[in-house]
Amino acid sequence: MVEELISKVSVGDDQAIEELSVIADADPARLTPYLGSLLDRDVLWPGKLFRAADADVVRRVVERIDGGRTPDRLNQLLIILAHSGHPLAQSALRRWSTEPPAGADKLYVDALSYAREGGWTVGPDGRRRDLCGSATYRWLMRDAPLRADGLTCPWCASPLWTAADLDTADPVVRAALEHTGWSGRLVIETCHFCACYTTLYSQVTPAGATAWWTGNTRPSYLGSAEAEDPPALTPAPGEALQSPYQASAWDQGGSTLGGRPDWIQDAEHADCPGCGEPMDYVGLIGGADLNDYGEGAYYLHLHQRCGFAAVNYQQS
Repeated sequence: MVEELISKVSVGDDQAIEELSVIADADPARLTPYLGSLLDRDVLWPGKLFRAADADVVRRVVERIDGGRTPDRLNQLLIILAHSGHPLAQSALRRWSTEPPAGADKLYVDALSYAREGGWTVGPDGRRRDLCGSATYRWLMRDAPLRADGLTCPWCASPLWTAADLDTADPVVRAALEHTGWSGRLVIETCHFCACYTTLYSQVTPAGATAWWTGNTRPSYLGSAEAEDPPALTPAPGEALQSPYQASAWDQGGSTLGGRPDWIQDAEHADCPGCGEPMDYVGLIGGADLNDYGEGAYYLHLHQRCGFAAVNYQQS
């Protein structure tokens, strides 16, 4: 089956690419024996097909970049390495961040920044740090209780939306947030409207306290907006998923706690306003699970050490 799909992909069959992508999300290792064939056929996109690339495939990609033979494909090759997360890929991305390869002058960020596409980064101590966890749970939408405190967005006056109310006393939550180091209750509130235009930060504590960060800066293009009610739903953890890659920003039932994000655009891990480091990913809430329009997705982030949570949004 996989061999047939690869043959179809090599002649531009988009449906075959979609089917391979489904396999990459559910069981990336299933594609490992065939990734060399994808390289032979110059199939470099989407990069997530290479999540379980072995040392031989990663080495071939690194050699291709070092050889400078296809500088016009550098962006796709770097994304492949980022998704693989292989030690050889990590080493190469570090090297290219100070010794840029051919074609790097056409990129918008340096080579090491591509690591975020794969859900990891390199910290100030020089060590790899995973921004995402491996435990993943479906998020089920529950009716949100009416707010009694009257808190509203300082910019548009819409009532704030509780995008998450979690407690690590629940084993499911504890597993999903293990990579963040968080312990206790986590409440993430945001403005569902203004978060569509800029990353919104809040300050959070393990006691469940949450407060709009006064450093949030209203973008000039936001203009005036009338208050509108937030989604009448809030997520609650459901069943475990077999793979951390099974979030969907498009499909109903695709909202997930933990695991890896399904970015609609480029990876956009929020940076902590306290220290500047990338924040840990918490979960995705897809528009298809919130309303009939099904457009876009909210992405939730956390930085335990500085006590900041963040919400940003992407749409097609």
